[in-house]
Amino acid sequence: MESGGQAGENDYVTRVLGDWSEVTEEDWDALLAHESDPSPFARHAYLRAMTDSGSATPHTGWTLRLLTLWQGGVLRAACALHLKDHSYGEYVFDWAWANAYAQHGLPYYPKAVAAVPFTPVPGARLLAVDAPARHALVRALLHWCEGEGLSSLHLLFAQPDDVAACEAHGLMLRHTVQFHWQNQGWPDFDAFLASLQQEKRKKIRQERRKVAEAGVRFRWVAGRDIAEADWDFFYCCYERTYWEHGNPPYLTRDFFSRMAASMPQHWLLFIAEHEGQPIASSLIALDPARRVAYGRYWGALQRVDCLHFEACFHQPLQWCIEHGYQRFEGGAQGEHKMARALLPVKTTSAHWLAHPAFAEAVDRFLQREEQGVAQYLDHLAARNPLKTGPR
Repeated sequence: MESGGQAGENDYVTRVLGDWSEVTEEDWDALLAHESDPSPFARHAYLRAMTDSGSATPHTGWTLRLLTLWQGGVLRAACALHLKDHSYGEYVFDWAWANAYAQHGLPYYPKAVAAVPFTPVPGARLLAVDAPARHALVRALLHWCEGEGLSSLHLLFAQPDDVAACEAHGLMLRHTVQFHWQNQGWPDFDAFLASLQQEKRKKIRQERRKVAEAGVRFRWVAGRDIAEADWDFFYCCYERTYWEHGNPPYLTRDFFSRMAASMPQHWLLFIAEHEGQPIASSLIALDPARRVAYGRYWGALQRVDCLHFEACFHQPLQWCIEHGYQRFEGGAQGEHKMARALLPVKTTSAHWLAHPAFAEAVDRFLQREEQGVAQYLDHLAARNPLKTGPR
């Protein structure tokens, strides 16, 4: 679908595309390179793999729409949207909003969501060459959602530039809390431990000792050194974690095959072994250019006390220190992460609801919720595990 831009918008041509093959990887990633937070999860290869692997498709409730702005045949702005008929895999929970719509006999689904499927990592959602193009993209999104008769638009875990543009156009902001680790220049893991309060330092040493005394040893492999057998074992662990909670896994095995082929430099795998046999694994995503690591997936085939903490936190943090990585993002939620010096960080999403009365009610709710988040952050700040707090 194609339409012309409004006067004053530099004659942008708006095209709404339905498949990743309709925009080249070069065009998309060149646009991403303009962003202040060009995380690997916003790359063309990552997002396309979600669709082409069968992970995020209409069958699983994710129908792709690429809203793009063009000028003279050049891609100037773009947003990857999905039409959703549920709220799974988003990590910014709006089930109560959907229930309120249903109670009043109104349809909440389908809704439009600008997010990386199944990936609660802050980053670029509105790709644009400059601020005017970003604002034009927000206007185009709202115009399209209204024209499609959608109940709402949600930009999840957005970067600050996106948040500012959305707020300027009247979208409501919602804040949540994640936990991120910042490297303070520690030369090794022992120096990191020495920076913690005694109680936390003692707890981590006890956890690591339990894993070691159980005879578990770790190895790590990265990039193209991750063998096919390693990927197979990881997926077995990943799949087991979901089935133990009564759900099928979000991501297919083919998704990780595509990652190994198209984005190998962005993956780090830890494998726990006992008596020479693999028993658990954790997969970490890497942004080598910005020296950022992201905790992603984990699973175990055997129960070992404290193995989760070792695989998902202690081993990755030790690796980050040894390899000069500056940040480790631990994913959504989890106060227990603070004991490993992952400190609270506020993340922001932006929301538009078409129904005026519901928009007003949600706005009041979000104002109250924001006060609660602020109080929660103050409470967490008082529990800083570092001796003197972050520098």
